[in-house]
Amino acid sequence: MGGRKGLAYVLLMFFCVWMEHADQKMMPGQVLARGVCRHLRSHGFATLEEFVPDRGLRVDVCAVGAKGEIWIIECKSSLADFQSDAKWQGYLPWCDRYFWAVDAHFPTEVLPQDAGLIIADGYDAEILRPAPEHKLAGARRSKITRKFAMDAARRLQLLRDPRLSGLLDANRP
Repeated sequence: MGGRKGLAYVLLMFFCVWMEHADQKMMPGQVLARGVCRHLRSHGFATLEEFVPDRGLRVDVCAVGAKGEIWIIECKSSLADFQSDAKWQGYLPWCDRYFWAVDAHFPTEVLPQDAGLIIADGYDAEILRPAPEHKLAGARRSKITRKFAMDAARRLQLLRDPRLSGLLDANRP
């Protein structure tokens, strides 16, 4: 095996080892979030993980669709994780639709029925139950959309220039 085929094989093996290593560094909820983000991208959404819509709140995944719709998805890796979450109702005023994302082994009957349900793993997800829509007021939608854009731009800039980390954090409103 030589030439391009050999190089392609080496790159594929490197990618597989890197992905396996990356999974080992991620917490279970982060692995679910990755699958959720991949799935939502296939539906035309842009996503941010660990998004802060307002002080004291941090959602696992925030997604913005092409028509400006805003979804929040909370990823729960275990029943104990779900039972210890007392903040999730505070997220409802910040989205048009709210979903729980869990793995295939999670006891979904304990999740509130008035939210959407996504089954996920580290590679993809499936929406099993759509979330009811509760349209945001225009001012709040505008605030969230601007914050989403600013956070996304800052994260992209940090990827390009990691030395900006302290500077960007110091200038954050």
